Amino acid sequence: MTEADLKTPTDLKSNETKSVADALNGVLADSYALYFKTKNFHWHVSGPHFRDYHLMFDEQASQILATTDAIAERVRKTGNTTLRSIGDISRHQTLSDNDAAFVSADEMLAELRQDNLKLVEALRAAKEAAVTAGDNATEGIIDDWTDEAEERAWFLFETSRKG
Repeated sequence: MTEADLKTPTDLKSNETKSVADALNGVLADSYALYFKTKNFHWHVSGPHFRDYHLMFDEQASQILATTDAIAERVRKTGNTTLRSIGDISRHQTLSDNDAAFVSADEMLAELRQDNLKLVEALRAAKEAAVTAGDNATEGIIDDWTDEAEERAWFLFETSRKG
């Protein structure tokens, strides 16, 4: 079997779906990076708001992970292939990892907020690629993912406010 054998039939033009797949694979890589960072912060948060942050980070991580299968399957439905490994994720991700031994809760909130907003930008770019390709299915589903990322950023912002 070759990669060509994995090419799912579609009525969309292959050069246009390739740009959609590239954009979605970037979103997928960033989603995995954001998922792992959110879980990392979930595991390592400390301080007076531990329980609230711990639960919020876990809820957000679960929401992010839930989108990954739909993103990858959308890539496959357009006749393309998707990410295959942790190394493949690292080659495609644009969000930075955080390997610090200690991150304050306030820094966690700010970093996750910024990462979610960067993910929103990537989702908007993927939507534009889908519009150009005439891929209305991808175009439509991206709206939900964008709304979820915006909501996570909003919750992180409101949680970080003092007073």
